[in-house]
Amino acid sequence: MTEIQQNLAKIREQLPSNVQLVAVSKFHPAEMIQQCYEQGQRIFGESHEQELRIKVPALPKDIEWHFIGHLQTNKVKYIAPYISLIHAVDSFKLMKEIDKQAAHNNRIIRILLELHIAEEATKFGFSLADCRTLLEDGEWKELKNIQICGLMCMASNTDNTEQVCKDFETAHIFFEEIKEKYFPNDEAFCERSWGMTHDFQIAVNEGSTMVRIGTAIFGERQY
Repeated sequence: MTEIQQNLAKIREQLPSNVQLVAVSKFHPAEMIQQCYEQGQRIFGESHEQELRIKVPALPKDIEWHFIGHLQTNKVKYIAPYISLIHAVDSFKLMKEIDKQAAHNNRIIRILLELHIAEEATKFGFSLADCRTLLEDGEWKELKNIQICGLMCMASNTDNTEQVCKDFETAHIFFEEIKEKYFPNDEAFCERSWGMTHDFQIAVNEGSTMVRIGTAIFGERQY
């Protein structure tokens, strides 16, 4: 086993069976992704379409690529042919563009709505109020080539575990609220993407179904 494969195994041992691992491979070469693939990892997270365009043809076809970074509308067309899940959808404008490009590729693209819960102003995402307004307005129901599968958030960038726990708890309570109100019979609306290398254990305790872990697997970014 390589060091990366050992790291991957350690992370997996700490995750319950109902929590998916997104191995965040951005800024790491294809050879490192291949090492994880050989250990059975199939979900990888990237955040730059230029990097994805190089990696996708170079790696096995059954990899499930997730886009985890801030996505600009003018980049959607490049990833629409193959992306499996877009984690950080933070505007209705972006939703419409994903729907348009998904239709162009005869696909339905799964998305998560990004919540802005953390205290830093630099974070993207819907406030809880804006997310409620979006769902209440109902225009999203006309978008037939996207599937809203849940929520994504990042906790405050702090060593205060109480604050991190509070952020994830807020997201989990909000998920339950909108699941009941807008997606009660939609089995696809089930994902809660929160938790990274430094806080994934807290996130799992607060209802996460999908953790995004890079550094603990691959080490510091390569380029």
